[in-house]
Amino acid sequence: MNKTGIVYGINGPVIYLKGNTGFKMSEMVYVGEQNLVGEVIGLTRDTTTIQVYEETSGLKPGATVTATNDAISVLLGPGILNNIFDGIERPLSEIAKKSGRYITRGVNVDSLDTSKLWDVNMKVHEGDEVFGGTVIATTQETKMIEHKSMVPPNTHGIVTWVAEDGKYTIQDPIVKIKMENGTKRDLTLCQKWPIRVARPTLERYPASEPLITGQRILDTMFPIAKGGTAAIPGGFGTGKTMTQHQVAKWSNADIIIYIGCGERGNEMTQVLEEFSELVDPKTGNPLMDRTALIANTSNMPVAAREASIYTGLTLAEYYRDMGYDVAIMADSTSRWAEALRELSGRLEEMPAEEGFPAYLASRLSAFYERAGMMRCLNGQEGSVSIIGAVSPQGGDFSEPVTMNTKRFVRCFWGLDKSLAYARHFPAIHWLTSYSEYINDLAPWYKDHVNKNFVDMRNQLMAILNNESSLMEIVKLIGGDVLPDDQKLTLEIARVIRLGFLQQNAFHKDDTSVPLIKQYKMMETILYLYKKSKTLVTMGMPMSVLKEDDIFDKVISIKFDVPNDKLEMFDDYRNAIDEFYDNVLKKNG
Repeated sequence: MNKTGIVYGINGPVIYLKGNTGFKMSEMVYVGEQNLVGEVIGLTRDTTTIQVYEETSGLKPGATVTATNDAISVLLGPGILNNIFDGIERPLSEIAKKSGRYITRGVNVDSLDTSKLWDVNMKVHEGDEVFGGTVIATTQETKMIEHKSMVPPNTHGIVTWVAEDGKYTIQDPIVKIKMENGTKRDLTLCQKWPIRVARPTLERYPASEPLITGQRILDTMFPIAKGGTAAIPGGFGTGKTMTQHQVAKWSNADIIIYIGCGERGNEMTQVLEEFSELVDPKTGNPLMDRTALIANTSNMPVAAREASIYTGLTLAEYYRDMGYDVAIMADSTSRWAEALRELSGRLEEMPAEEGFPAYLASRLSAFYERAGMMRCLNGQEGSVSIIGAVSPQGGDFSEPVTMNTKRFVRCFWGLDKSLAYARHFPAIHWLTSYSEYINDLAPWYKDHVNKNFVDMRNQLMAILNNESSLMEIVKLIGGDVLPDDQKLTLEIARVIRLGFLQQNAFHKDDTSVPLIKQYKMMETILYLYKKSKTLVTMGMPMSVLKEDDIFDKVISIKFDVPNDKLEMFDDYRNAIDEFYDNVLKKNG
């Protein structure tokens, strides 16, 4: 029989029960007549504290709370992809069927479709010894993704019965095993896992391979590794969501989990509509075929917002265990931190900086720590990469969420509102951003692109840093007094900013650029710099060099050279040589 308790006090989404209820920490409970979903977050000898994941208005003291003897968990199985869930894995389409346009409280729907028949191919035989992670069956979940149903972690036994290949629902027994202790257990296509517990793995690998996004400022200047962590902080309108969209669409991750955490409802609606229309450039199939969306808007209860991050993480870890590379887009972790702050305030905990709870840093750390390239229990290699948007109030990067996030991510893509207002996109500022993965990934770039790739990237960064120093002088006394070699640095920095760092998401060739073209673009810009520097060293003034349109011609490479016609870079090299010879002839 389930344990019960009686509501004694209510404070927003936090409710209190008097007496020793026998509930367990992190246990899922049902509150009141409408069976609102809640979770035990505090226990003393006299009081049980519960956070409720739904609106509590109308709830009264005296209402009954029923325990479930289970932690807040998600159902993992075929049907997760091409679906939109709320913060605790309830499909919004099913909720809409039951409650109409507005989500009613206490709506009880299955996380995954329990009536759909899946075409199942069995992968084990009678007498096989199976462990946690062993693949027992496969189904084609979408056109692109083969779903591998696995033995749940911490399970070990001998197969005593296997179903025939055929069509089954996610709840039909397909394998029976005899456990070590002699008990028998039925295995189905699905399993449950608590969201706050990381799924176990055998080994964590160091960063060694980049998550290629097709965005030059990310892939070349500030790369993220597969299994890496990145933060995108930026004020309102600087392009956090659009940057995540580009990464979701063009990155070489197999699966995308997009968590809309506490964003405005109209913005989330736009995301949902756009994602459902996007076509995957690799296959021509809908992008949703390899995407799961978690929608938890700012008008939904804050407790569910706090849980949505962990729900998305658990779904990602499940697909990682199948051997896939998964990328999580968390938009935005600031809203998640605000939910923590509100709940902490309701619990009357001692506030730390700007009212955030003292455990903000440890929660952020635990979140980002679940990323990584892993060897899973079944020997497969998979990764979870986390790209978290941060929305600092007023664009202030010194506020607690941004500063604490910086401690736990190795890649920082700082968005700048002055770049965004100048229509320079992606508005990632090269002076405030950094990536600690460059040295880890250098061997990969050397083997797969070119041995000079990282060296050229460093040369571009040096020119941009020089430009920043020179601009301080220009602001004080004007650019005319600079010597010609410094004027050349400013001109080449302009070519880098406009021709390399700026990218047009609506241009068919510029929206996503292969690494080899990124390298060729760097090579061309640096070749122009080398030839121009030789001329300046000979005493040629910059005014003479700028008479030719070669600098603007190199800027337009990004549009004029198609991604599949890289031999055209030879024409630009010849044009630079011609420019060099012409200047010498005219002024020699």
